[in-house]
Amino acid sequence: MSVQTERTDTGTAAAPGVRKTDVTPPGDKGPARRRGGTSAPYLLLLPALLVTVILLGWPLIKNGMLSFQNLNPRQLILHLTEWRGFDNYTDVLSSSDFWKVVQRTVVFTAVNVVLTMVFGTLVGLLLARLGKRMRLVLLLGVVLAWAMPVIAATTVYQWLFAQRFGVVNWLLAKAGWTSMADYNWFGTQLSTFSVITLLIVWQSIPFVAINLYAATTTIPKELYEAASIDGAGMWKSFTSVTFPFIRPFLWATTFLEVIWIFKAFPQIFAMNKGGPDRLTETLPIYAFVEGPGNQHYGMGAAISFLTILILLGLTAYYLRTVLKQEEDEL
Repeated sequence: MSVQTERTDTGTAAAPGVRKTDVTPPGDKGPARRRGGTSAPYLLLLPALLVTVILLGWPLIKNGMLSFQNLNPRQLILHLTEWRGFDNYTDVLSSSDFWKVVQRTVVFTAVNVVLTMVFGTLVGLLLARLGKRMRLVLLLGVVLAWAMPVIAATTVYQWLFAQRFGVVNWLLAKAGWTSMADYNWFGTQLSTFSVITLLIVWQSIPFVAINLYAATTTIPKELYEAASIDGAGMWKSFTSVTFPFIRPFLWATTFLEVIWIFKAFPQIFAMNKGGPDRLTETLPIYAFVEGPGNQHYGMGAAISFLTILILLGLTAYYLRTVLKQEEDEL
């Protein structure tokens, strides 16, 4: 009477009562190896996290400590450390100028973001519909505008809108608006903000356009063919096919533009230093003028820290909206 034994995958006889699942395959080091494999991504991220902590985290901590101090030229010369507690924050939050600047910054950011997203989306959709040659020409122009250094672009705009020898005033005068021949674009709040907005939108459109053009390349052509068979026109194809695909890109790009424009500093400061009469100061300019400008470094640190908190609030709102949108889609 012969006895048949259960065999494992390696061809060896299994012991009675031992199931196949109880045998560890050769080369498998068990749960310890799997745990090591799951930690590998975190180990790879560790150098980048360390650099981020050193370059961003430590200055943020120092700025936070500075915001609780009374640091003026006297304290710098005598190497004194005078702690004020929350007095810097109390003075800032109780100042009507601070809230005017906050309101101005929010309106300025909203106007620039809306204009950037509208024109950037139109340019991105245009790139998707052009032929190869024209698309290459437009892409080159867009990339060159994007690659121009901020201060260089600001200087060019100062020349364009100069009061006496500016090209814009000369063109307007030639077109019949003779009163614009010597118009001072940096003499009022509205005209100064108009020039700054034109500059920032011009610099921001390339990023939005290239992102959205890249998003349109992921849309299957079969969907457009099916939409055309169903009788959908250009607008219907956009709302039913294009927009659902590029909506995540729109959300992400809008959020990045809000952060970038909200903290815009060199364009505003180099253009007119927040003038005239400090009427074009946004929060970054206000923090610089009240801090290093007036040599009240603790006050400037408090304003900058409040600016960071506002940006963190915007970030939290964005992440909450994105997560809610993902839950709705599921």
